[in-house]
Amino acid sequence: MPIDTIITNGTIVTATETFEADVAVDEGEIVGVGVPSSMPDADEHIDASGLLVMPGVIDPHVHVDDMFSIDTHETASAAAALGGVTSYIDFAWQAWEGDLSIFSEEGTLMEGIKRKRDKAEDAYVDYSFHGAITREDPAVLDELSDAIKAGVPSFKMFTAYEHGLSNGFMHQVIEEIADLDAVGVYHTEDSSVTDMLTERFKKEGRGDPTDYPQSRPDYAEAMAAEDAVRMAQETGAKYYGIHTSCRKSAEVIKSFREDGSEIRAETCTHYTTLTDDVFEELGNLPMIAPPIRKQDDVEAMFTHLSDGTLDVVSTDHCGYKRESKEVENWWDSTFGANALQVSLPVFHDEAVNERGFSYPFLVRVMSRNPAHIFGMPNKGTLDPGTDADIVLFDPDERYTITAEDNASNADFSIYEGREVTGRVKKTFVRGQLVADDGKIVADAGHGEFINRERPDWDV
Repeated sequence: MPIDTIITNGTIVTATETFEADVAVDEGEIVGVGVPSSMPDADEHIDASGLLVMPGVIDPHVHVDDMFSIDTHETASAAAALGGVTSYIDFAWQAWEGDLSIFSEEGTLMEGIKRKRDKAEDAYVDYSFHGAITREDPAVLDELSDAIKAGVPSFKMFTAYEHGLSNGFMHQVIEEIADLDAVGVYHTEDSSVTDMLTERFKKEGRGDPTDYPQSRPDYAEAMAAEDAVRMAQETGAKYYGIHTSCRKSAEVIKSFREDGSEIRAETCTHYTTLTDDVFEELGNLPMIAPPIRKQDDVEAMFTHLSDGTLDVVSTDHCGYKRESKEVENWWDSTFGANALQVSLPVFHDEAVNERGFSYPFLVRVMSRNPAHIFGMPNKGTLDPGTDADIVLFDPDERYTITAEDNASNADFSIYEGREVTGRVKKTFVRGQLVADDGKIVADAGHGEFINRERPDWDV
């Protein structure tokens, strides 16, 4: 009896090597990788001549359908599929009351997980969530084990904004995370510094977008990172630092990782490809926290991706309209920018084409590592028996990024006009072709919730 599909004549890219082989897919799983003569009969053959056959990208840091994104899961996941992203991890919020909140009353973490699962029913790609702890309510400590049972074994904490946590309460959460062998995910900026500087800039009338990066300096990020990672180390908890943007913060992480602690961290596409000159060029459109920084910080991101201090390249995708960005003073702008659709091509062009990094490096930081860190053993690989999440990528096609192509509800791109070499041609999620040559070809709702395991970082 024939299997479903064989992808032929492509160049396989894994986390360790590249080689010529075919990939056999049946009932949503990879069932074989090998020479053509070893392949079974198949109902469909897909010619991947001249293309790279890679595991789908896993983005462990996106914002969808909440206070930080106007995207629905349908629009965000369409952007993801067009960009070769086959799984992402969004945030399920413990409801809080405040100026940034969309909630009318406080709620529980488990209610937040259910709310986000209901919202994600129209996704094209697979998805999961980090539980986001936003209030210093000790009752949340009792919810963590229930969240883990619900397939959510990672928990985000902020050190900034109105939903930031004090070190004392964060320490209590970290202790519980350590006991449960879960993962803590941390947004680290010292709020006392950033809030003070923001108020100073307001009084001084420094509302130009070029002033914004100075209001959230690199040392504020490093200060908070040191506090959080030290607490995780002292309690034995798994630590994942999100959106590392600067040399100072990366060096803090490196200093703790050298002793073998359970510490992992990411940077984002924009911190590896853009400098703060972009605020002069695009105004508030690239206003992201932490800010896009200096060229030396870009270099540091690649240094620390190379030496293993940083493990992952994510997007921190946030969907917004221009109207929420094009305001008189930067402090009235929304924070964040969309990137799911272009992250792979942009990072590929910078890392591989411009800097000479290998294709296995690309797979490690965008596929294998996030799968391993966040407990998704069936993702991020082309191993037989795992999900057939596969991207066919043309490494030679050149094109110019424009917001006119956005599947996201966002109507701008911080990469507008950037010419890149490398384009996603086909994206398969569990064997189903979802995106084909720039078009979505599957039905909304193909995506499934990933019931994640507590990860074992020792293997």
